[in-house]
Amino acid sequence: MATRASIPKGMRDFSPPVMFRRNYILSAVKSVFEKYGFSPIQTPAIEKKDTLTGKYGGEGDRLIFNILNSATDYKDGKMTFKQGESISDKALIYDLTVPCARYVVQNRNDIVFPFKRYQMQNVWRADKPQKGRYREFFQCDADVIGDNSLLSEIELIQIYDEVFDKLKIPNIEICINNRKILSGLVELMDAKELFNDIVIALDKLENIGLNKVKEEMKEKGVSDSSLLVLENFLSITDISELKSQLSSSDTGSKGVEELEFICDNINRLGLKSSELKFNITLARGIDYYTGSIIEVKQNNVKIGSIGGGGRYDNLTSVFGLNDVSGVGISFGIDRIYIVMDELNCFPEDIDQNIQVMLVNFGEQESIFCLPILKKIRENGISSELYPSSSKLKKQMSYANKKNVEFVVMIGEDEMSSGRILVRNMEDGTQKDMTINEFISKIK
Repeated sequence: MATRASIPKGMRDFSPPVMFRRNYILSAVKSVFEKYGFSPIQTPAIEKKDTLTGKYGGEGDRLIFNILNSATDYKDGKMTFKQGESISDKALIYDLTVPCARYVVQNRNDIVFPFKRYQMQNVWRADKPQKGRYREFFQCDADVIGDNSLLSEIELIQIYDEVFDKLKIPNIEICINNRKILSGLVELMDAKELFNDIVIALDKLENIGLNKVKEEMKEKGVSDSSLLVLENFLSITDISELKSQLSSSDTGSKGVEELEFICDNINRLGLKSSELKFNITLARGIDYYTGSIIEVKQNNVKIGSIGGGGRYDNLTSVFGLNDVSGVGISFGIDRIYIVMDELNCFPEDIDQNIQVMLVNFGEQESIFCLPILKKIRENGISSELYPSSSKLKKQMSYANKKNVEFVVMIGEDEMSSGRILVRNMEDGTQKDMTINEFISKIK
């Protein structure tokens, strides 16, 4: 019986035109990462379940894809397992930050600190699929681990700016806040014990609005007087206003100091094309953030954030390595693709991966073409020989569909003369020349 060709919900195939565009984005990100001195690592797609759980908050843990252990037997439609063995002790990775923290702890004797790493891999979340949100997607992370200097935040903001400038994406807004400021807010609200609930609700502000956020907080036990403090706090738009508001909170004041340092230095250095903007409502509802938090938006396309990150001081400690601060950012490649596609930011010739195609006129001619094809490739020119001696019309149609720049025709006359006939596929002109002249023309 034939199996119906399909893929699981929330997963995708990528055609060659899509992959050319994705690779264009990834190449830009990778080149900037390496320009700033970050080195690549890779960790497994599957981690132990206890490595991942308890690091993202309750809502994050709910979205982790668990993997069933192999059954010892299968009878009457039921799987059986070894006595005392759990059904699942492994899971697909939810992000790249927690696996990186685990990697750092496990390899701490071989790592030079501060450790600047980048990682570009798929991650998985058991989320409800929608535009810009998938169950399998690609992340590109850069992290600095083993140093608490705010110079790292400045560098990571510059990386965001440089990548999006390189990709020619306009109207990029890099939003910044600090978790310590939110801690100061929660102190003012007299609701320290509800910090995580308040931050998780606040993180939804842009999507559901202030009234819904307040309703959610009330359900968690936040009082009306505390909500009034929140509402007044959210009206602040300038960093300088925070100082007086948070003067009674040492933690909050420290957050303001860190925020000022980063923003002042970025303003002094300048950004290529992005805008750095303080956003008091930015929360990022992941448990491990402790300091600066960053989120990137493109203001013309309603797609949510296309990047985000922040400072985490205690993440390695859950794996037994204390006092190792880290900070990192992530690029959401799938959403960046959507933004670039909607704004026509991709180069027009991005699908043009074959510059030259040699026509196949028959067995003798194709064998004659092989050393010529080899010579063209040795000169760094992408090229191919059509595999069969089909009708010329079919071969030319293939070249058109593949956006080939030049078609080379070598028949009996060309084999005798040692010259080749070259057709420019853009303007239709044809010219005969030597192979060396042709190579020089393209190069």
